[in-house]
Amino acid sequence: MPEEDLVYIKFRLYDGSDIGPFRYSATSTVDMLKQRIVSDWPKGKTVVPKAVNEVKLISSGKILENDKTVGQCKVPFGEVAGGIIIMHVVVQPSLAKTKTEKKIDDSPRKTVCSCSIL
Repeated sequence: MPEEDLVYIKFRLYDGSDIGPFRYSATSTVDMLKQRIVSDWPKGKTVVPKAVNEVKLISSGKILENDKTVGQCKVPFGEVAGGIIIMHVVVQPSLAKTKTEKKIDDSPRKTVCSCSIL
């Protein structure tokens, strides 16, 4: 594989720590990147993804779709300092889990304004 088809990607986690950098081919999919993140997730973090579908990758302000390739995602980057692309990782736990953990309060809520104008 020619060297120009390889891309270095570092994954930035919610607490500012990083996973990587790793080398990927331009034909690698975003789904493959997410699988790598889940398998290499650091121990001892408070938020841990249980599955690939709980991970969102953000690059250049856009959420990357699973079926896109690294080559398709790197187009807007242009020249990157150091040649390493940094993608931000967001973990969103599945909705089924969070709904069962929340206490359901069916009581009607009163809207009360607590604004103070000085």
